[in-house]
Amino acid sequence: MKILIIGGGNMGLTYARGFLKSHIVELGNMFILEKSPEKAEELRSLEIGRVFGNPGEYIKKMDLIVLAVKPQDITRLFNTIKDFIGDQQLILSIMAGVRISTIVDGLEVAKVIRAMPNLPAQIGAGMTVYTSSDEVTRLELVTVQNLLSASGKTIYVEREEMLNAATAISGSGPAYVFYFMQSLIEAGKDMGFTQSESELLTYQTFKGAVDLFNKYDFSCEEWISKVSSKGGTTEAAIKGFDKKTVKNSFKEGVKAALKRAEELSDS
Repeated sequence: MKILIIGGGNMGLTYARGFLKSHIVELGNMFILEKSPEKAEELRSLEIGRVFGNPGEYIKKMDLIVLAVKPQDITRLFNTIKDFIGDQQLILSIMAGVRISTIVDGLEVAKVIRAMPNLPAQIGAGMTVYTSSDEVTRLELVTVQNLLSASGKTIYVEREEMLNAATAISGSGPAYVFYFMQSLIEAGKDMGFTQSESELLTYQTFKGAVDLFNKYDFSCEEWISKVSSKGGTTEAAIKGFDKKTVKNSFKEGVKAALKRAEELSDS
């Protein structure tokens, strides 16, 4: 299987490395198109596939083309590669907010898969939600799912608008986690711990809680109950959060992210 990744930035590089590490594609079948001469030279030094600086006839020989450029660059991208793409070639887009219909019309292709990965994909711990046009075959979907799984977990959705919800949950989600970690670190410092002590307390607490959640079949509500005791410190904290409507405020923030994702998708 010959794969071309267009865009050698963080996510393009993440997928190239992930595909090779999982042995889904051989080095000789991995290709990258990067317009920046400096970046292209840097990619060549990494030996993760053949790197091109300009589009050409070689694009027609690719089994899968991955679009990993910034959304604001799509018009220029379509204009430069359109003549080299066959109407039955399989396209995988990880461009945020760019609809399948936009890619279908812009490149005059039928088979498009659109995916929403998140930042932890860079270390193989990502969460990717994806969907496809009707013309994509089941075999092609399974093939791409295997590729996406090289960077973490995957979920397929029938409705494309659910990618906006995925953006609000898993796409932006790591920032929410870091936000709460930062709050806990600052609280620890306010209570007298040093920066490094507070960071360790917070990191290990988050990691331990996630590991517990993954190890046993209990819901978050059940885990909260297990940690809390009547009249204890955890109960006092939870009551304080509820009094300040922390949960509702958080959910409203996530809804704001969804609304913005929908606005960007419609623009």
